[in-house]
Amino acid sequence: MTLRPSESFLPELKLRADPSVDHAIQSIVNGSSTDATCTTDLAAGPWDFDARPGYGPGSSMGDVIPTAAPRQGELPSEYREASEEDLDQRIRAAKATLGDRVVILGHFYQREEVVQHADYVGDSFQLATAAKGKVEAEAIVFCGVHFMAETADLLSQPEQAVILPNLAAGCSMADMADIDQVEECWEQLEDVLGDLDTADADGRVPVIPVTYMNSSAAIKGFVGRHGGIVCTSSNAQTVLEWAFARGQRVLFFPDQHLGRNTAKAMGVPLDQMPMWNPRRALGGSSADELIASRVILWHGFCSVHRRFTVDQIAQARVEHPDVRVIVHPECPMEVVDAADEAGSTEYIRRAIDEATRPTTFAIGTEINLVRRLAAQYPQHEIFCLDPVVCPCSTMYRIHPGYLAWVLEELVAGRIQNQITVAASVADPARVALERMLAAKPPVAAGAR
Repeated sequence: MTLRPSESFLPELKLRADPSVDHAIQSIVNGSSTDATCTTDLAAGPWDFDARPGYGPGSSMGDVIPTAAPRQGELPSEYREASEEDLDQRIRAAKATLGDRVVILGHFYQREEVVQHADYVGDSFQLATAAKGKVEAEAIVFCGVHFMAETADLLSQPEQAVILPNLAAGCSMADMADIDQVEECWEQLEDVLGDLDTADADGRVPVIPVTYMNSSAAIKGFVGRHGGIVCTSSNAQTVLEWAFARGQRVLFFPDQHLGRNTAKAMGVPLDQMPMWNPRRALGGSSADELIASRVILWHGFCSVHRRFTVDQIAQARVEHPDVRVIVHPECPMEVVDAADEAGSTEYIRRAIDEATRPTTFAIGTEINLVRRLAAQYPQHEIFCLDPVVCPCSTMYRIHPGYLAWVLEELVAGRIQNQITVAASVADPARVALERMLAAKPPVAAGAR
């Protein structure tokens, strides 16, 4: 894995286009662009939505948010009313004052106005690893979503404070598998499969739980307690191989598409991958179907990657006959099958970086990353498969106003929005993460 500091990830001299999704949306709203956006509400500041239940405007706005989801308190008016230029200067000044006392981590899907201030840019696992390595920092400001900040807290030093600039930045997919639902699923599986701790003649237990990195600390803790493991989008096959060596079947959550796409590529038949809907008895399957299963898929998904379609790929091929289509494995199976390649965010970034001749790329992942790559690699034509500008709702809740606020509060000696995982959850969650770290994929598989 290679994690690049933001200054090398975004070389200024190579940028030919404005990578800012916010600027694109503002242009659509004011009529200077004919592009389309999924909602003009994206032009407003996220503080307009923080007090309301929901994920906010964007690709996850139709998902139902848990009633106990964190809410963000009111951001002081000086940050809400500041210009983009003013916020930029305030963030830079606060960073200069704090120096090595703070490290800012920016996820690939963050808006450009936030990423430009990050000390490290990467995916959730890369950034959590960066947090683990910055032992001299007193505070880690994680510009991502809630489960990422939790993971950073799990892997960082006890004395370090992990800060999420906007507590309303959650993840709809992570919320699709809550701990009560998973515990109930486990009990129902035990009724069907027998004692889940009893191994067969080959030493394999009836089921091994596997959770995607995009899950809460409570879910990671559950997995750790029950002999399971965490996976990322690039090491999912390695993790499933690990799990199959120890269990007769796998319970995979929360993202059905990553689980299905990975298991299918490993040769698992689709009829041995029943779906578990937590709102139905036995997840909506029969006892016989569960007994015959190899992978039980949780009924969860990423709203960003569900937007991509086979028709979009077909249109891209009509308009660009030589196009190279790469999609994220969180996309539906039909989309992955229709694409030329599927891989993690780091896989996508590296595929473009390693292309030796000018190439047209159609990318099926979050629009902030796609626009940034298009600006960074002007020798290629890079565009998002979905022509509608629609960023991740929850990633978009992190705004420069919130970043300026938490940094200036640190300058004043106050810690805001600290994310802390209780020891009862953290200890088994770390066990699951350590198992993942020990199950290394082949070098060519990329990192996420």
